[in-house]
Amino acid sequence: MELRGTGGPSRRAFIGLAAGTAAIGAAALAGDGVAGSGSPGSTVPVSGAPTGRAPGPAASAAARPVVTPESELPGDEHWAIRDLGAAGEIEGYAGTASVLAGEPVPLFVSSRPKWFTVTAYRLGWYQGTGARRVWRSAALRGGAQKAFTVEGATSTVTTNWDPVTDIPTDDWPAGAYLLRLDADSGAQRYVPLTIRSPATAGAVVLKSSVQTWQAYNTWGGYSLYTGPSGGYGQRSYAVSLDRPYAGNGAGMFLTYERNAVRLAEYLAGRDGLRLAYVTGMDIAADPSLLDGASALVSLGHDEYWTPAERAHVTAARDAGTNIAFLGANAMFRRTRLRPTAVGGDRLVVCYKTSYMSDPLYGKDAAQVTADFRSGPGADPESSLTGTIYEGYPVDAAFVVSSPSSWVFAGTGMRAGTRLPHLVGVEYDRVNPAYPVPRPIEVLSHSPLWLNGAPSYGDCAYYTRPGGAGVFNSGTMRWVEAIYGDQPHGIGGRTPDVVRRVTANVLRAFADGPAAAKYPARDNLAVIREGAGAPAGSPGNLQ
Repeated sequence: MELRGTGGPSRRAFIGLAAGTAAIGAAALAGDGVAGSGSPGSTVPVSGAPTGRAPGPAASAAARPVVTPESELPGDEHWAIRDLGAAGEIEGYAGTASVLAGEPVPLFVSSRPKWFTVTAYRLGWYQGTGARRVWRSAALRGGAQKAFTVEGATSTVTTNWDPVTDIPTDDWPAGAYLLRLDADSGAQRYVPLTIRSPATAGAVVLKSSVQTWQAYNTWGGYSLYTGPSGGYGQRSYAVSLDRPYAGNGAGMFLTYERNAVRLAEYLAGRDGLRLAYVTGMDIAADPSLLDGASALVSLGHDEYWTPAERAHVTAARDAGTNIAFLGANAMFRRTRLRPTAVGGDRLVVCYKTSYMSDPLYGKDAAQVTADFRSGPGADPESSLTGTIYEGYPVDAAFVVSSPSSWVFAGTGMRAGTRLPHLVGVEYDRVNPAYPVPRPIEVLSHSPLWLNGAPSYGDCAYYTRPGGAGVFNSGTMRWVEAIYGDQPHGIGGRTPDVVRRVTANVLRAFADGPAAAKYPARDNLAVIREGAGAPAGSPGNLQ
């Protein structure tokens, strides 16, 4: 969501800068691990896999059997794109965002070179290399496909391409995948794909935010934020998955999700953490998909949700599934999914601030695609996330306010410890002007300025009577900071701390409902957080 009248770069520009660094982040494949038990800045060895189990709140995880050696298999250090080539030289998209292993994936590709290959990489730990090659095609005949069209009052960019092949997924483990297109000219692009888990009981579920990826996708000149002139007034009201992603094809995944996947997969090999993979659209489509899940992990930028997804996640939380929001601005936009010529749930509808133009306005308030906190059927996101999105752009230090919390175990944090540049570019706040689940423990309370007004960014943890614990990092830079391979000036001990806190949360949440063992110690009165947010007035958000 862009801010009006800030006089600075648009939100699209900030997000574009972040996505543009993805190739750099993808190439930063040095060994890693969670922070060590010594001084706050110490780490475990960085050559090969870390040794010794870092102390943490979920010590019982050490006895958990290793389910699969997948994360410890050798990887392929050459998985990252080396040459994007010219615009339009090769690009493509998958005919489905997720499939079960064994289901074919229609692949749509347009290329100027006559030949290309497709290589499938599963993202993970893989002895520090970050990805494993699971499949490669023979040479496929390329060719330019039809020009895209911009359809109707919604300004929806779509293609009418023919599939070039079906990708077999036989025996592919559930996980996050990148299909790399390699033209014989040397040009390369990614196509993201999720091999989803058929069930999630007993697992830590990693969710890919496909709707958010598509909302920011400018391929064809339109996104949910801009049109060809760059103006908000020309934006699309509906965006189709029937088109490639701009840039390298997977910028948002690489920026906001990959590092968390890598750490979780490392923990799966080291501690036997059981993982499952889904997309937000999978959750929306299946009310029982999260039945029995130990935890759901929402990654760094998870802004666009359908009402059905929110309802299913809320029901899972109330049944005891823990939730970790490793970002900010989660569940801010209400969307509607519709079919396209390629398949179901491939059109993401979101009118945002123009919700009165939504055809369902005045007919079905719960489905009108306004922000969750505004418009008809207003239902602020904080009732689930614990925090409320306030705004952007900011760059501020993360200031610890509850150092004795279990999430900071092994980090050496003290009250007032500052982690420079960790809060940004968007942030959340615990704001009593909106619904706040109690008890809630404000873990960090970070002073900042937004549009000339003072405010705070908050990381928080709350617990529920049904047993669930809910952690929210409150900053969009959390996943970016896990390995220190992203920009923003994040360095020093910050990646160690973020990595350790994330590992503490994943280990604790993997053991089932967290409230009994790790109750939130309500400190909202001590923080003295006041209601109201002049810096982040919803009227300033596009």
